[in-house]
Amino acid sequence: MSSNIAAIDSATNPDSTRRVIIFSLGGTIASLPTEDTSGGVVPSIEASDLVRSVPGLESLARVESRTLRQMSSANISFADLVEVADAIHGAFASGVDGVVVTQGTDNIEETSFAIDLLVRDERPVVITGAMRNPSLVGADGPANIRAAVAVAASPRARGMGTLVVMNDEVHAARFVRKTHLSSLSAFSSPQTGPLGVVVEGRVHVYTRVEPLISARPDGAVAPVALLRCALGDDGRIVSALPGLGYRGLVLEGFGGGHVPEAMVAPLVELVAVMPVVLASRTGAGVVLESTYGFAGSEIDLLTRGLLSAGALDGLKARVALALVLASTKNRAETEARFRAIVQAVG
Repeated sequence: MSSNIAAIDSATNPDSTRRVIIFSLGGTIASLPTEDTSGGVVPSIEASDLVRSVPGLESLARVESRTLRQMSSANISFADLVEVADAIHGAFASGVDGVVVTQGTDNIEETSFAIDLLVRDERPVVITGAMRNPSLVGADGPANIRAAVAVAASPRARGMGTLVVMNDEVHAARFVRKTHLSSLSAFSSPQTGPLGVVVEGRVHVYTRVEPLISARPDGAVAPVALLRCALGDDGRIVSALPGLGYRGLVLEGFGGGHVPEAMVAPLVELVAVMPVVLASRTGAGVVLESTYGFAGSEIDLLTRGLLSAGALDGLKARVALALVLASTKNRAETEARFRAIVQAVG
């Protein structure tokens, strides 16, 4: 566990004088059935209607709302997230005490981490969504919004970067993962567990994390490939990446950070022209550095110039690399900034 995580036993009572703004991006939490024959739901509920769907919200904070997007989370881009970060900075400049962003859950583990790297403020930014749309029995959206507002309004949530609140659990964006496609308890943090919980509108924080460094892009966010090693992989996709316009690669290796020996040569060629990050396909743990010495082992790959993802899983390592690539054109500076993020995570 990271050395920048410290235990704390505390609870924060609701404070209706604090200002919280909710930014809505769409997703399941804002979706209703269409009138055509497809039978599916699509994002259509405005942020103000989401607020009205939550009874007693005014007892937690003075809540404002604004619809930024009406889209599925599958369509969210880095450009969208830069605009969301700008809206969050604007809200903080206006004096709000906390921000809640509602969106689809498909890629919250990525979008929340991107916002964690894009927004620099002590005040809480909380991401939430829903596993069940409002037309279903037991829809969880209102409860998740209520818990998210409680956290966003809580002084205890200050200084921990972006948080994800789902199912009354508080997770650090850098660690949270979606681990089930439909369960109400789909979100967990395999590395650390949740940082806290919300009970009866009170925020209990048991573990804290330190803020990350900023990775603000200076222009369009760079395309970064994400590949996962599989049985018998020979690296032919690795060799194709430069011709496809990618500027970086995150490779999810086996176990502690291992690849088939046949992949080593293509990786050596690739690292000569772009940053290559080594993560683990397990999704939990820290990439090894000095245990195994065979061809394709972590010692071999790191010695050849690959960057370690540390405790970041492949999805989050890709977000970090894409943002730092867009923040500088200098290869050495890119790698230094990526390593700084990895070190800050733990």
